Amino acid sequence: MAALGWLTPRRRSATARSVLAGEASAEAARKSSQELEELTGRTTPEQGPAEPAFPVVGDVAAAAFFDLDNTVMQGAAIFHFGRGLYKRKFFERQELVRFAWQQAWFRLAGVEDPEHMQDARDSALSIVKGHRVTELMTIGEEIYDEYMAERIWPGTRALAQAHLDAGQKVWLVTAAPVEIATVIARRLGLTGALGTVAESIGGVYTGKLVGEPLHGPAKAEAVRALAAAEGLNLARCAAYSDSHNDIPMLSLVGHPYAINPDAKLRKYAREREWRLRDYRTGRKAAKVGIPAAAGVGALAGGTAAAIALHRRRH
Repeated sequence: MAALGWLTPRRRSATARSVLAGEASAEAARKSSQELEELTGRTTPEQGPAEPAFPVVGDVAAAAFFDLDNTVMQGAAIFHFGRGLYKRKFFERQELVRFAWQQAWFRLAGVEDPEHMQDARDSALSIVKGHRVTELMTIGEEIYDEYMAERIWPGTRALAQAHLDAGQKVWLVTAAPVEIATVIARRLGLTGALGTVAESIGGVYTGKLVGEPLHGPAKAEAVRALAAAEGLNLARCAAYSDSHNDIPMLSLVGHPYAINPDAKLRKYAREREWRLRDYRTGRKAAKVGIPAAAGVGALAGGTAAAIALHRRRH
């Protein structure tokens, strides 16, 4: 931490939290990956056809890191998880309305808003407090089938599979809870997941985080920590994201990709000649604003507009 001495106390504290969140996520990801290997007997992905130039077959010092929300899956994982918990009566209707509002904003704005995402995760933490980790993992499997499986982008899934076929490890990197991210990674046949680590004591959630949500700089710290633990060469690794918030993570690797990029990331990527992929079937003609002081009617209208936009894209 001595290297952080030049920063102001506030910046130093924020950086320390990002490092703590990243290191905790990397440790949790490696543990879950090792448990999966022991359970299945799988140590490396099966070899198969790969793209001629990249990824490189058999390069064990390379790996791929995929953002989740709107990169691998349409929408926000935390919202779909919230829907599943509401269905199981974990919380009341007014909290579902909050989740709906956050998802409507995500769809209409087309980018992550740190304040909205933080609010969503704070809500989730209060909801799961006192529940067992194993209980949430089991429910996560069910929620994946109910709400997430059909929302996986086939194009991004194919990119991940190309890395697996080349014998490389593939990790999700997301602000979603690491347990839910691990479920998604396992169901997609990926190596594992880096995600937000919620504190648990004796296998029971306390309602607190370890560090901070795995967002922005914290994602980069998690990737850096995992790469060090796994003996990876980041210059030979790839990273994929839709959001300008993930520029720190994308800038770490030698092969950054902008997937379904927001406007800021698209501009940034073009300036640096990063590769771009867009799997959306439609484009927003103009940004749709949401009133700052929105009541139930405005929420319903915003949600309806989001649904309409989703239908046009498909």
